[in-house]
Amino acid sequence: MRASEKIAHVQKLLAAHHVDGWLLYDFQKNNPLALEFLEIPLQRNLTRRFFYWIPAKGVPVKIVHRIEQQALEPFPGDKQVYLRWQELEKALKDLLVSLKVIAMEYSERCAVPYISKVDAGTMDLVKSFGVQVISSAPFLQEYSSVIDDKQIYSLKEAAEVIEMALEKAWSAIRQALKEEQVITDCDVQKIILEVFERHDCIANAPPHCAINADSADPHFTPNPKKPVKIKLGDFVLIDLWCKKKAPGAIYADVTRVGIAAKKPTPKQEEIFSIVRKAQKAATEFIRQKMARGDNVKGYEVDQACRKVIIEAGYGDYFIHRTGHNISTDVHGPGTHFDSLETNDDRPVLKGTCTSCEPGIYLPGEFGVRLENDLLIDREGKAHVIGGEQDDYVFLA
Repeated sequence: MRASEKIAHVQKLLAAHHVDGWLLYDFQKNNPLALEFLEIPLQRNLTRRFFYWIPAKGVPVKIVHRIEQQALEPFPGDKQVYLRWQELEKALKDLLVSLKVIAMEYSERCAVPYISKVDAGTMDLVKSFGVQVISSAPFLQEYSSVIDDKQIYSLKEAAEVIEMALEKAWSAIRQALKEEQVITDCDVQKIILEVFERHDCIANAPPHCAINADSADPHFTPNPKKPVKIKLGDFVLIDLWCKKKAPGAIYADVTRVGIAAKKPTPKQEEIFSIVRKAQKAATEFIRQKMARGDNVKGYEVDQACRKVIIEAGYGDYFIHRTGHNISTDVHGPGTHFDSLETNDDRPVLKGTCTSCEPGIYLPGEFGVRLENDLLIDREGKAHVIGGEQDDYVFLA
């Protein structure tokens, strides 16, 4: 989308949200959301403050420092150049003093910290001109989180590689146990990374393999200085994510659980059943609301999922959100399924992908997390990416 087309599209969204305009601001790359929208590469040398004003109607305005006058090219707009800080404040005042409501990368009470990028001092300055500042979150993710057909294909490719990596890991564990050979959580991690490399995939961090009580820590990662051996009877959780080595590629993110036994214990069976029921509840909630044409808010999905676990008596052991947005980063900037860590009241947009990963973590025992990814297509239908796990993977 060309810059002029993007501005025209934004102006339609601003009018629909009854906002006078959108004020994008950055200082030394502390607002990556603004930089992404403005298509400014992170490697560009920007050291001075800039503002870019997109009115609901009319011509945009660029406020840039004298030594960085080209900071906002090729985006259209009238250019106002400042040197002294007094000139910057006057330019902002002249721009905003007659307006009522504007949007910025801000979240009231930091309810959604992923969107809260404008510092408090700048917010004080902007509000001093008499405007009400609301969050740009409802429309910003149209540009930061909606993925195109090529990216959807890359997401599915990544999910296929993850499936191959999982099969390789489970097979290696089975073989080692059968032949009474040593295999550790670090070995499993290495096997997965080798599959990623062989299929031109990358990850921002190594995968997780957690054994027994380690799986009760949602962010446990193997320690090469203290590798944990996998033995008969052990509980195994594998969490892995990757994307293709290509510009704009989208991550897939999956978690699976297995046991080195022929059947689970009654407790393991109970916890798995509850977590799987909760995951299905979240997916079905989205599908039903989307089918009716209703908006779905991130916190609503979390509540629908969390309710199942609470009613089963394990609410205190579900200690994270139900899911996170996925984009070119494994934890993307779009709507998360969250009413616990934050109250994410942003809508779940068509053309976005979000993980769905409820879990129950029993300290000193084990933790079950089941994770797949939900792609909402352009028609509002939810597609499960990465498959669904309906029973443990048996490793013995």
